[in-house]
Amino acid sequence: MTKTLPRVLPRLLLGLALLAAIAAAVVWRDRFDAAALRAWVEGAGAAGPLVFMAIYALATVLFLPGSVLTLAGGALFGPLWGTLWNLTGATLGAALAFLVARYLGADWVARRAGPRLQRLNDGVAAEGWRFVAFVRLVPLFPFNLLNYALGLTRIPFLAYVLASWLFMLPGAIAYTWLGYAGREALAGGEGMIRNILIALALLAAVGFLPRLVKRLRAKPAVTLDIPGLKARLGGDTVVLDVRDAADFAEGHIAGARNIPLPELKARLAELEDWRDRPVAVVCRTDKRSAQVVQWLGEQGFKAPLLVKEGMQRWKNDGLPMSTHETRQP
Repeated sequence: MTKTLPRVLPRLLLGLALLAAIAAAVVWRDRFDAAALRAWVEGAGAAGPLVFMAIYALATVLFLPGSVLTLAGGALFGPLWGTLWNLTGATLGAALAFLVARYLGADWVARRAGPRLQRLNDGVAAEGWRFVAFVRLVPLFPFNLLNYALGLTRIPFLAYVLASWLFMLPGAIAYTWLGYAGREALAGGEGMIRNILIALALLAAVGFLPRLVKRLRAKPAVTLDIPGLKARLGGDTVVLDVRDAADFAEGHIAGARNIPLPELKARLAELEDWRDRPVAVVCRTDKRSAQVVQWLGEQGFKAPLLVKEGMQRWKNDGLPMSTHETRQP
């Protein structure tokens, strides 16, 4: 115990200091507004951009809202310089939060990680910058929390920083321009309508990015025809039937496991033993089967397979079907 104390104490003190700072920031967050930020930046004179970026980085670490800063950056510095200062400040804050989390907790997480968390960590590390790009373009989690969470993974720091800077750029441009357009609207300057329309167009483009990214990331499903499925039965391949229970009861492939598609997410744990096995997905339509195959791939299943034409083709070919209870996975 005494040997580990000198090694643990700095991390403990840093963690306590960080928690105290975050708590103070939450208590005093009402004083953190655009007017106060403008006063601080303008009071710094030529060093205003440096002060702004430092405040942005600190706010990111302390879980203060970045939207206020980004809009203020556009209002204070205009669309070009505002984007640069916003993006640099956000990246600095994201990098600092990442390093703090890695210093405080990455070793502990690695030691305590169970099989499922370890697989997730391995998958994130294998994706590297591509995973960072995805989460920056598709905001699944709050930005500030995500920075700390990524620090607990094995993503290389340089890849994290570069990917964050590059793939936060579209959002930085859109929200900086929105702040700039708001300032012009209040001032009644020339081109006000044009600037507002540009800001709205940029926001619409950013809103479309998640769909585009998901399409680009989606891997084409590996398909299996009915003869191929028949040849695999009895081997390592397992069959997941995602039709309704009533349809399943009327007839199904012997040994298939039935989990209706609407229940699949809630019952994922029932398929835990199938993660490393080929999983042939059957349904009434290829569209629904493809949805399941894609989702299983996202959940870390090694080899989900789309059975073309599914149970409809199996029935049409007159192949034998079972009506008894299926085995558990």
